[in-house]
Amino acid sequence: MRNPLFGPHRRGSSGRRTDGLGWLDIVRLGLVQASLGAIVVLTNSTLNRVLIVELGLAAVIPGLLVGIHYAVQISRPVWGHRSDTGNSRQRWILGGLALLGLSGTLAASSPLAFEQSQALGLMVAIPAYILIGVGIGASGTSLLALLATRTAPERRATAATITWMMMIAGIVVTSIVTGFLLEPYSHPRLIAVTAATGAVAFIIACLAVRGVERKPALPEATQRLATASFRDSLTDVWQDRQARLFTLFVFLSMLAYSTQDLILEPFAGLMFGMTPGQSTRLSGTQHAGMLLGMAIVGISGWLYGRRNPAIARNFIIWGCAGSAVALAALALSASVAPAWPLQANIFLLGLMNGAFAVAAIGTMMQLAGQGTRKNAGMRMGVWGAAQAISFGLGGLLGTVAFDLGRWATGLDATAFAMVFGFEALLFLLSTVLAMRIATPRSSPQPLPERFAPGPVAAE
Repeated sequence: MRNPLFGPHRRGSSGRRTDGLGWLDIVRLGLVQASLGAIVVLTNSTLNRVLIVELGLAAVIPGLLVGIHYAVQISRPVWGHRSDTGNSRQRWILGGLALLGLSGTLAASSPLAFEQSQALGLMVAIPAYILIGVGIGASGTSLLALLATRTAPERRATAATITWMMMIAGIVVTSIVTGFLLEPYSHPRLIAVTAATGAVAFIIACLAVRGVERKPALPEATQRLATASFRDSLTDVWQDRQARLFTLFVFLSMLAYSTQDLILEPFAGLMFGMTPGQSTRLSGTQHAGMLLGMAIVGISGWLYGRRNPAIARNFIIWGCAGSAVALAALALSASVAPAWPLQANIFLLGLMNGAFAVAAIGTMMQLAGQGTRKNAGMRMGVWGAAQAISFGLGGLLGTVAFDLGRWATGLDATAFAMVFGFEALLFLLSTVLAMRIATPRSSPQPLPERFAPGPVAAE
């Protein structure tokens, strides 16, 4: 007999039947997200350090390599569309993850090539990072589309929290374990550890997604037309005013979110006299705040999601507004440093960032199921591409803006204040956009009578 708690039909807090994935199913898909994070952290963090410290390369080289994998993720709509029309999202999730593991191992082998010559190293690293971007785009977009189309609307905010917190947990666990395995360091050991991490992550993902697509789909999934060509599907998304508005919101908010990534620790060192160890712990304070913000959204969604369909949007508004306040405070702190409660300020920034980010992902999952066609993958792909562009630009924009401010004024404090003030302005604009996002419908609008439901696609 099917477990009544984790089966396809359960009773919600109001006693009504709840369709879609159970909490255990959502946790299983969270393991896939954790697997993605486990591989990416080795290529985006560990390998960067090796290229700069052990090999003595200019920091711009790993910076450009990471930028390449973000640039490639502009292709996310393509992979989303393929998962919409391919009769199985699982195939794209696992295929993308396998490619990510292989390309991550190829990237880990690039230090051996860089030791021979910089040209040879780039010949190995550039294709590897291109394939990393493809793997992340194919797997991550398909995973979010699967979550969006199989999770009941009132559970999506909490589902987003669970999957993202598990991704962070995967990053933390991988960092700790591989940190021990890489001692004593050698280039072959880095290759072996990266390959083993990819293999373990792929096995975990295979077990996690097994059977999920065989669960009964939400009733709303059968009421939409099968998606057509890539061009028609993209046009359908772009003609949706809410989809366009949300795309702009994702771009602006994630640009504001990522612009301080590369200047926050230098800010702590230059203005507050913190040592490298102290500034690293400051980053830990920010991430602790983010986890708490995510947890608040998840618990609130679990308790009140059915009674308040707008709860995710409300958290987006307050999270963006709070992030603007925290960044404005940082801009002010530049003029009075070191007499400022920097730890508390950074914790507040992390808290608000975490709340708005995970609520935005929950809203993204809700909006992906709107419309008349079965193109949740395309919608997720469009928003994922907007996010990738923002992340690719954010770090570069922050450093360029700081250098320009320092050149124009000759003062570090003024340059930092200008960057943080610019981020605060972006978050205020994001708040205004968030207030215009309509509360996602709990059930789809009926199709016009001239339409008949098309064949069931990969929903």
